[in-house]
Amino acid sequence: MFIRRLLFISTLIIIFILQSNVVTSQERSTDHFKQFKKYIGKTWRGVFAGSTPEKPVIDVSKWELILNGSAIRILHSLNDGEYGGETIIIYDHKKESLKFFYFTTGGFYTTGTISFEDEAFISHEYVTGNADGITEVKAVSKILPDGRMFGSSEYLKDGKWIKGHEVYYEEAPDAKVIFKKL
Repeated sequence: MFIRRLLFISTLIIIFILQSNVVTSQERSTDHFKQFKKYIGKTWRGVFAGSTPEKPVIDVSKWELILNGSAIRILHSLNDGEYGGETIIIYDHKKESLKFFYFTTGGFYTTGTISFEDEAFISHEYVTGNADGITEVKAVSKILPDGRMFGSSEYLKDGKWIKGHEVYYEEAPDAKVIFKKL
């Protein structure tokens, strides 16, 4: 009886220690993402500046914490699947910074870094395989006081920085990220 009780108590202690380590590990991972708190767990719908009713450009973007809190995934699609992509954001412990990978339906991918300035996050990415000759992209995103998300970008093409897009997003829980079926 004593041995069973000792084994039971030992097992409980081991489980407690293992759970404590898992929680600590998750907390450490999510600490790096706390500035994304207003974005995560939401689906956003944005209309590009310059979009018209005849030729709308609409982006749907879904943000979620994945891999037990060790990464953020952003899925997005333009105009119900004309174009889309998936971004994975991680914390690079070696460089002590946020890093991301973006894969697209356009046949190219990017890697980049993210930093924060006040309430905005700034990304700088390097493009591989873009048919239009774009080699770098810089973007700024932030949550506005009214709860909307604003995003803007510029890109490097032929050695010149060119103004990219501006988009105002609103939370849209029922919006869907759509990829075309092959």
